[in-house]
Amino acid sequence: MRRTMRPTTAALWAAVMLVGLQQLASLAASPDSRVDCSSKNLSSVPRDLPQEVEFLDLSCNHIKQLHRGDFRNTTLLRSLNVSWNGLEEIDPGTFSDTPLLEVLDLSHNRLKNLSGQRYLLHTGNLLTLNLTWNSFLTMTLGSAFTSLVRLERLALGAKNISMDDFKNIAGAKLQTLTLCLGDELGYEAGSLKDVHALRLQIASTSGKLVDDYLYADALSLFDEVELMNMTGGYRELSEQLSQRIEIHTSHLYLTNILIHWQDLTHYVNVILRTSITHLCFSDMAMSRLPQVDTDVTKKSKMKSFSGRRVVVKSFLFSQEAVYNFFINMPVESLAITETSIIHMTCPKSQSPILQLDFSYCALSDSIFSRVEGQQTLECQNLGNVRKLILVGNNLKNLQLLSKRVQYMKSLQHLDLSLNSLIYEGLEECVWPPNITNVSLSSNRLTHTVFKCLTKGIETLDLQNNQVSVIPSSILKLGNLSSLNLNANRLRDLPVCDGFPILNQLLLRSNSLHAPFVNKLESCPKLKTLDVGNNPFTCTCALRSFIHLGIKSERKSHPGIELLGWPLDYYCTYPEDVRDTILKDILNPDVTCNVAILAVTILCPAVVVIVAVVILCHRFDVPWYMGMIWQWTRAKHRARTRQVRPEDLVGVEFHAFVSYSQHDTDWVHNSLLPNLEGPAGGLRICLHEKSFVAGKTVIENIMGCVGKSRRSLFVLSAHFVKSEWCHYELYFASHQQLALGSDSIVLVLLEPLPQYTIPSKYNQLKSMMGRHTYLEWPQDMAKHRLFWANLRAALQADLPDVPVTEIEE
Repeated sequence: MRRTMRPTTAALWAAVMLVGLQQLASLAASPDSRVDCSSKNLSSVPRDLPQEVEFLDLSCNHIKQLHRGDFRNTTLLRSLNVSWNGLEEIDPGTFSDTPLLEVLDLSHNRLKNLSGQRYLLHTGNLLTLNLTWNSFLTMTLGSAFTSLVRLERLALGAKNISMDDFKNIAGAKLQTLTLCLGDELGYEAGSLKDVHALRLQIASTSGKLVDDYLYADALSLFDEVELMNMTGGYRELSEQLSQRIEIHTSHLYLTNILIHWQDLTHYVNVILRTSITHLCFSDMAMSRLPQVDTDVTKKSKMKSFSGRRVVVKSFLFSQEAVYNFFINMPVESLAITETSIIHMTCPKSQSPILQLDFSYCALSDSIFSRVEGQQTLECQNLGNVRKLILVGNNLKNLQLLSKRVQYMKSLQHLDLSLNSLIYEGLEECVWPPNITNVSLSSNRLTHTVFKCLTKGIETLDLQNNQVSVIPSSILKLGNLSSLNLNANRLRDLPVCDGFPILNQLLLRSNSLHAPFVNKLESCPKLKTLDVGNNPFTCTCALRSFIHLGIKSERKSHPGIELLGWPLDYYCTYPEDVRDTILKDILNPDVTCNVAILAVTILCPAVVVIVAVVILCHRFDVPWYMGMIWQWTRAKHRARTRQVRPEDLVGVEFHAFVSYSQHDTDWVHNSLLPNLEGPAGGLRICLHEKSFVAGKTVIENIMGCVGKSRRSLFVLSAHFVKSEWCHYELYFASHQQLALGSDSIVLVLLEPLPQYTIPSKYNQLKSMMGRHTYLEWPQDMAKHRLFWANLRAALQADLPDVPVTEIEE
């Protein structure tokens, strides 16, 4: 249970809080600009204050006097608090060195004469002055007050208030005049006529209004009147109100009060019959609450009623009776906020209320409904409500809420922020048809919420929910112009197919890594976009979005305005560009455009390939490569092949040459000179030199093949037609089984297509398919390499034996 504030301290709340607000506004200043010397047991103003000080707190010390020169070094001083010091005297020149002083708190001291506060002559810039709780007998303000031409807030206290006491501030246009008054107040009627203030605050230490004339003047002279710290006297106030014919006051505030239920309802009913248009209770404690309903005036000129931070001091009472009194008030605006009400009833008849505000209460999903038997009856008497605010309650089911307000046919603005709302999409929502503005921020809603919206909605706030995607199958919201999806879980820009006239889209603080700008083409009316503070991945996929941001900087560009660009848009990945703003990221076209990248790589490659092909063709590089390859293989085989000595027994020649008689000239004039003698050093077996007379040709062929390490076949068109050449090839192929695959060497003297070889010579076809052969080049420049390859292919270590003729 909250206790009410002590009357002796509450009177200063307005002035003190204003001083605090001024100080809070300076939080961004340097540390030396704010100096706190409160409760330091000081007896004088410190001499070592920094010159930069702007806000100085000297409260709760023992400073009895302020002298000229105390603030000589603090010429930038703007706010000074010297309250609670027992201060008795202030030198007239004390503030001559502080021309910027705006806030001065001298409350709770022992100053004695309001007409002698000559130090105020040097405080022409003062906005706030607090002189309450001093030893002033009269409220007579001296001539020094005429210098306070900028004064906005003035707090005073004295035992006597007389005519002309305020004449020296008649020229000041005050926002607030606070009067802190004791029990024995002497007030002369009309004393406040010289005061020009928007609001008069009257704080009483006795718990009730101390003077009827003061109350009467307050109601006849000021637009706004605030009564503070009252615990009784409400019947007398009610009588004065009911007796007055004319009341100037339009706004009446009661702050930090204790009141019985009967006094409260009687006072409210009296005010409802006056011309007062706004009634507000703050920090109110109610006691003796009812068990049955209390009647409320049916008609009134009052526009609004509000109750803020209301507590109860009764344990046994009817909550429904309390709720019924407030909900049946004949006002246009009803607000009960920061109060622990768990339910609100339905008016007994059609209510004139246009706006309802139950923010920061404890309302549940049963609001406005009542249960009869097994049936829940919905409220049908709030049909005039246009604006409903239920921020910060215990609401959980969005579909149920739609049922609770379905009969509010005039409802246009609905605020359900800061609740725990969910919608599972299982039941259809039944909102009234005229809702245009909906705020559902800070709930637990997902993408299914788009199935629970009215068609006519124009502004939708879904900030701080759990929306990860906007489904494509949602109901078309043809009037939606503003959509706030800040602080959700979206991974890409939404498609606007369901929002054809969307003008503003807010997506700040989601999970967008690389927004796909092409989706914005579905939003033809979009003018404002906010995608700041998202975890952008600065790769090529982000280039189009960066271009969008750069375009938005151009004032002449009619496109989309990107809010917060460029400072709120920075990279989170890759690591090397983390925290770099997107505007400074460079992704060249050549690295991000696939076509350009392909052309950049392929064009030089194609040029190189074509050039190589041309050069190879021009210089017969493939032929040379083939020759080198064969020479390398021959050398490799010569080194790696292990030939046993017994395999070479009887071998006298490096090669037996088989050729057609038509190729004799080439064999004798080209082949033998490059293989035998000093040029080649090889022993070659030819049939005309080595065949033995008297033996059959077959026997000679077999003998020559057997005595040769390899068989060399000179292939040509004539070779194919020679029967004997094929015999030689046949016997050589049998020798290949014994000496290995390198025992046969083929030399292609001229092109020999496979189709020119008769089918009966399949062995030759097969051999040409399996063996690599050497081609005789027509270019003489290639002859040298050809002979080198051929010698390498025929080279072998033979036994050192003389060449003999073949024995019979």
